[in-house]
Amino acid sequence: MDLILTLKTIILGIVEGLTEFLPISSTGHLILVGDLLSFNDDKGKLFEVVIQVGAILAVCWEYRTKISTVIIGLPRSKQAQKFTLNLIIAFMPLAILGLLFGKYIKAVLFKPIPVALAFIVGAFVIIWAEKREHKTRIFEVDDLTPLDALKLGVAQAFALIPGTSRSGSTIIGGLLFGLSRKAATEFSFFLAIPTLIVASLYDLYKHRDLLDLAADTPYFAAGLAAAFLSALLAIKALLRYISHHDFIVFAWYRIAFGLIVIATSYSGLVQWTVD
Repeated sequence: MDLILTLKTIILGIVEGLTEFLPISSTGHLILVGDLLSFNDDKGKLFEVVIQVGAILAVCWEYRTKISTVIIGLPRSKQAQKFTLNLIIAFMPLAILGLLFGKYIKAVLFKPIPVALAFIVGAFVIIWAEKREHKTRIFEVDDLTPLDALKLGVAQAFALIPGTSRSGSTIIGGLLFGLSRKAATEFSFFLAIPTLIVASLYDLYKHRDLLDLAADTPYFAAGLAAAFLSALLAIKALLRYISHHDFIVFAWYRIAFGLIVIATSYSGLVQWTVD
């Protein structure tokens, strides 16, 4: 195994795990870190897709009781059927818009400066949303209606813009639509499962010619393990955090991060990819 390549995969795995479920954009961080590590070619992009599986497994493990209850109860439990239907409904807006505009978005916006700008714009959206008066009407994910799920799906679709944050769009949308912090955050976790699985399988199929399982498996395994462990820590930490705090701190982080990328780009300190 190539030691340098192994370290790069572990670093990207940690970045994916720590950022996937926080409102700070995992895609944005992976683009920027991949750029810094010179691991932003087609192979690097494919690797970013693969390590998302580690983050998915972390959610499945953390909520294994809930997930198993839904799966077992699906044939006869109206609650399990309603929960599953809500996930399908919420998934559809991003899936449809991704198929229609995904190629264009990747060609134009998957670059450091657009990502940095999305970081900053998203931060002001978080601040605006947090300053509004919250009128909570939904305290648990099982209380969501199909209409609520559709609204959250539309909110998640904004994450097609890299740097916006899939979890951030869903959570902040949830707060605006009357969900409690806990309900909005947990639904973003559950919604990540079908979203990331379908996205990963689709991208793997499209780029299957780049796969060399014999050579790539050790690196994929290292990245998956790093993503799983770091995502598990991030999920637990976020659930503890939201019980007593709002999301403003993430907004300030986004602003600082975005400004650093822009400043280093225009100063020439970092030669970010521009093509």
